[in-house]
Amino acid sequence: MRSAAASHAGRRWWQMFGGAGAVATVLYTLDLSPSVNGAAFALIGLGAVLACATVPLRSPVRPRAAWPIMGVAALFFLVGVIVRPYVTDQPLLADAATVPGYALLATFFALLLRARGGVTRHAVLDGLIVCLAGGLASALLLASPAAEIADRPAIVSFLAGLYPLFDVVLLALGVNLTFTARTWPPSLVALVCGIALMVVGDLAYAVIGVSGLTYASPLFDAPFLLSYTLIGISALHPSVVELVRADRQPVQAWSWRRMSLLVPAVVTPFVLLVAVGGRSGGHRALLAAGGLAIVTLLMLRAVTAVQAQVAAQLHSEYQSMHDPLTGLPNRRMATAEIERLVSAPSTAADGRVWVCVLDLDGFKWVNDSWGHDTGDQLVIEVATRLRAALPAGTTLARVGGDEFVAAHVGEETEALRLVERVQSCFATPLPLHDTKVVISASLGLAHAPGGGDPALTAEALLRDADTAMYRSKSEGPGHATIFDVSMHDRVRERIELEGALRAALAEGGLTVVYQPIVRLDTGRPTGAEALVRWNHPERGPIPPMTFIPVAEEAGLIDALGTWVRNEALGQLARWRADGTVTDDFYLSINVSPRQLEDPHLPAVVTRELQQHGVPASAVALEMTESVMADGGGVAGRVLFELRELGLRLLVDDFGTGFSALGYLRRFPVTGVKIDRSFVSGLGESGEDEEIVRAVVAMSRALGLSIVAEGVETRTQRDALAAVGVVQGQGWLWGPGVSAGDFALHWAADRHVPGPAPLGAGNA
Repeated sequence: MRSAAASHAGRRWWQMFGGAGAVATVLYTLDLSPSVNGAAFALIGLGAVLACATVPLRSPVRPRAAWPIMGVAALFFLVGVIVRPYVTDQPLLADAATVPGYALLATFFALLLRARGGVTRHAVLDGLIVCLAGGLASALLLASPAAEIADRPAIVSFLAGLYPLFDVVLLALGVNLTFTARTWPPSLVALVCGIALMVVGDLAYAVIGVSGLTYASPLFDAPFLLSYTLIGISALHPSVVELVRADRQPVQAWSWRRMSLLVPAVVTPFVLLVAVGGRSGGHRALLAAGGLAIVTLLMLRAVTAVQAQVAAQLHSEYQSMHDPLTGLPNRRMATAEIERLVSAPSTAADGRVWVCVLDLDGFKWVNDSWGHDTGDQLVIEVATRLRAALPAGTTLARVGGDEFVAAHVGEETEALRLVERVQSCFATPLPLHDTKVVISASLGLAHAPGGGDPALTAEALLRDADTAMYRSKSEGPGHATIFDVSMHDRVRERIELEGALRAALAEGGLTVVYQPIVRLDTGRPTGAEALVRWNHPERGPIPPMTFIPVAEEAGLIDALGTWVRNEALGQLARWRADGTVTDDFYLSINVSPRQLEDPHLPAVVTRELQQHGVPASAVALEMTESVMADGGGVAGRVLFELRELGLRLLVDDFGTGFSALGYLRRFPVTGVKIDRSFVSGLGESGEDEEIVRAVVAMSRALGLSIVAEGVETRTQRDALAAVGVVQGQGWLWGPGVSAGDFALHWAADRHVPGPAPLGAGNA
């Protein structure tokens, strides 16, 4: 593995090469001696060749063959430049190396353009305009005068005039390359500047070629030396990998860079007409044809710009009305379609407008288990099945992450058949990667007759169907519910309850009570459970089973849990300080599955323990069994970190959810609380007694503590003690009470109130 220093040095190779190129150019232009000039040019030229040839070995560029081809082209050009001063009487020897270099360089640009996804019509037309203008200028100003020189071979004159045309082609390819990018990375800038300097050098040779010369001085080769330097920098710079990353705009903008090339190209025929148009009729005819071709290309360019603008607008409108993942209409288009159905004259005759909202059950589980890419595949598969299952004329849209809407006009029987079609889509497993997943969907239906304000009706239909869908979810996966007006009252009550809960949490309207956890044999408390209570100023006491789900849905459970923890920890600290409880007394606090999904919870709890001065061993966190069933991800890690802090971890309501020995072995729980539903049958149901006996045996084998919940009678207490349960909690010892009452009745140094000793009779 390379060291960081080596990697840093590798990133600076392009700077060192640029510096060497600058020094070599200065030495070359000073013309100290032919050997110095040759060495300087060979050093930079071969360095550029090597840099180009090794690009695929240093960077993940594509296509991998492009840069080695550029290296071979640079090698051909290098041979031509070095040989040219020594073969002034036989210039074709130098041309034999240079001409193939142009072909290879054009191949390099073609490969890059192809890797960038080709070129757009706009870029092709712009390149042709520039190429045509450059061709006219080179033909009339350079090629034609060179061809008129009579004292040298025709082939030499032909090639002297052909070089500018080669440069025009390269310029057109370079223009197309830059027109496929919104931003130019340093590697692209260096490459374009290098080609531009090559064009400058060729033009200089073309100018002296008009006078019959094929070589003048080393100064004419300086642009080529700088060109090699820039090409080497382009190959060595880390941004070389970005050369094939096209970033086109939907419509090719008339940017200043584009206009700086197009405006001179458009006026070139008119300037040439003034400069050389009077020499011959052939010149004027060529200028007329070239000018007409440029004007025609410019008109085509304007037409394609308008077409591209229209296409971009249509594409933008399509995107604004469709879901990008499935191609289905989105909520905006679905709403518009429902408005159309409501306002259609045929609605009254055909029946009512039915809107069905369906939400996938278990979608979050798929996302958490396999990732969002798999979740996207699931959504696509569901959309495909729904398209195939729903009848013609039914509007289908995706309006959320895992939420779809179907709209149909018909009678209630047709709507119910529509529900059956939707549910049939989930009858067979859905293939995902190398496995198959079985999920269901919760459906909500709402209907309305035609007429009225279409916008208001469509909005009401979607809202009511959504309300019915949430009612279905509360009844269990796979249910379907038709909306009725009473649901509005429940939704309104739910909203009012959420607002009141927010106010109570902010204004101190909640309290914490403490229910003792006692030893069955002595009746003395070993701990207590902190329970949140809400006494509404108008509605009176609101049970936790009512407002806790509201807190979960409203995103208040984290704030509520934090408040309860701090209240309970502060109270425990005071009890420990004044001797109300002993050091082995522990406080049990409930924690929700959502709280355990917060990776920062262990750090938060650590700060709270330090703030209140409470040891972790004196605190137990209670969780439901569902946390362990879904706890392979963040929740699982959080549980292990909480246990490492020294906290006790208890499984609440054990036996009613996903009870499994594997869960208890896999996660760092320290105890279980037997659910009250099993305790209530003790003394009456032999089956419940066997279940409790089995839980006790399993817990003892795993070294877990056991607390029995819901103990209300002495018979239940005696039965629990008989099977080995040590701790109990329930109304036999009283409900949860305020901190003051708890200290008054359960202080460690006071008489312990309670029922008669074990075996004293039945209550």
